[in-house]
Amino acid sequence: MSFMFNPYPYDDPRAVNKITAPGVDLSTVKTCPTCIKAEIAAAAKKIGKGIIAIDGYVTAPFALLADLVKEACEEAGLAVSVVCTRTLARPSDELKAELAPYLPEDRVKDPVLLYGKIWDKGYHGLMDQEKVAAVLDAAKAFDGITVIVGNGALSEDLIVAADYKVWADITPKMAVLNVKKGNYLNYGCDEELPFKQAMRRNYYADFDLSFSLRKKLLENDNLDLYIAADKPDALVAMPYSTMKALLLRATDYPFRCKPVYLEGVWGGYYTMKERNLPREMKNAAWIFDLIPMEVSTVLEVGDLKLEFPYYTLIGANGEKLLGEQCVKDFHGYFPIRFNFDDTFHSSGNMSIQLHPGEQFLKENSNELGRQDESYYIVATAQDAKTYLGFKQDADIDQFLADIKRSETEHTEVDYQKYINGVESKPGVQVMIPHGTIHASGRNQLILEIGSLTVGSYTYKMYDYLRKDLDGNPRPIHSYYGEMNLNRDMREDYVYANLVNGGKRTLRKGDDWEEYVVGECDRLYFSLRNEKFGEKIEDDTNGDFHVLTLVDGEEVEIRSKKDPSLSFTQKFLDIVVVPASMGEYEIINKKPGTIIVEHKTMLKR
Repeated sequence: MSFMFNPYPYDDPRAVNKITAPGVDLSTVKTCPTCIKAEIAAAAKKIGKGIIAIDGYVTAPFALLADLVKEACEEAGLAVSVVCTRTLARPSDELKAELAPYLPEDRVKDPVLLYGKIWDKGYHGLMDQEKVAAVLDAAKAFDGITVIVGNGALSEDLIVAADYKVWADITPKMAVLNVKKGNYLNYGCDEELPFKQAMRRNYYADFDLSFSLRKKLLENDNLDLYIAADKPDALVAMPYSTMKALLLRATDYPFRCKPVYLEGVWGGYYTMKERNLPREMKNAAWIFDLIPMEVSTVLEVGDLKLEFPYYTLIGANGEKLLGEQCVKDFHGYFPIRFNFDDTFHSSGNMSIQLHPGEQFLKENSNELGRQDESYYIVATAQDAKTYLGFKQDADIDQFLADIKRSETEHTEVDYQKYINGVESKPGVQVMIPHGTIHASGRNQLILEIGSLTVGSYTYKMYDYLRKDLDGNPRPIHSYYGEMNLNRDMREDYVYANLVNGGKRTLRKGDDWEEYVVGECDRLYFSLRNEKFGEKIEDDTNGDFHVLTLVDGEEVEIRSKKDPSLSFTQKFLDIVVVPASMGEYEIINKKPGTIIVEHKTMLKR
């Protein structure tokens, strides 16, 4: 799923993980249509009579894949019949009516119709069960191969009859770009929706269905062929066993995901310079380095370069990556998200905002998780501030009255009269439990670390009367914001608990030290720094670590047991150390300098 409406179409060339794959037969990875057809033809001959089901993530090139499989069967001398899952959908007007409560149209509560509820009736609720039964009966009677292709082809009603199961994967960024280009019609719709409406429907239904189905298929090892389908003219196909082996091997290494970059009205320029981003970008507001639902992982194995959605990597070997306890506690989800927010030399602050908690999301959105956050200040320019909580004497009722009037009458609000401003300096860690009013001020780069949020719920309370990059007024969500506002987050509590709260040294040596920069009872993860000269050693102890190089130029993160299992990390790179790695070390590649790694881990 994704609330990532406007990813910049740029692929960061540095985010590549070079690995070796001993024992993996790379000859089974097919990169030309002829070879892929041969793979499918061999499977079809073995079946003789039965069903090949081709499912995939939203916007997968199903028409192309259907033609390819049909040709493979015909060349193998087999009769073939193709059924698109779109023909199995219930009537469009029926589905629209049934989805209406999940996509409410109350512009008082939700001015631009952004929010809703996760559809909880699966593909079963979208499909006409009489049509499904008829297709399965026809397949039994057909003396050849029936190809069922499209979203839902491997859903619970159809997978039971599938003899050969294919998944065509699309990375989250590519899925959004495909929708934006008009290359997708929402399942069961008889006409294309405007982009923002299509994306809301995607988030609460289409994307979620694809994501959940893929997660189930991977966790149960219930696939035969995997196709990386981001580039329809350059498909990459491999047996599921090969894909599984490659992804298991990838988590022998520390690794980095491929970032997604987004422009924004408050976007800055620090990251653009550090990462040499395209000059055509207006700015870099959000840098999604490790927001699990949004990013992908690129592997380079010999001459092959393969890209997988990050959750495909997790689904294929979650316990090795996350750790046994984490899988149990968070049901196979990666429980922490990471991104940079860049307001360096920008035109203004982030919006004054807050986020909901677990119970609210569950009851109002059928959503998993909660939305606690934290900011680590990486770099600042003049007068940088982080806004956090209310001032001690703030009249919160008057604040709410002011922002509600501003929402309808477009009047300015003296937000600094109400909101506490924390001086921003590199190394400051602030924690932001759900319900806490906050914002990143201009002139800083922050590392944002948040709790498990499958999506993203930001209730903007005040946005300085700005317009978005398309020239439209930015929406305010005072209705939901007031419902979730924690009024107790005032200055005294903020400074006592949320600014470098729990700071203490955990261990130290001659030229190294690990210390907590932020912990509080309301957050389930620990925020730490590891500061050293030559090197520092560590141990995952069965839980993943996430390391961000916040001071220094270059280090090598490597296994102590097998130093060849390593990753060379540059400034600002965010690297995952899998739970299974155990003992590892971080080596400073620039002798004479001081390194600071920001480390995030689950509290145990």
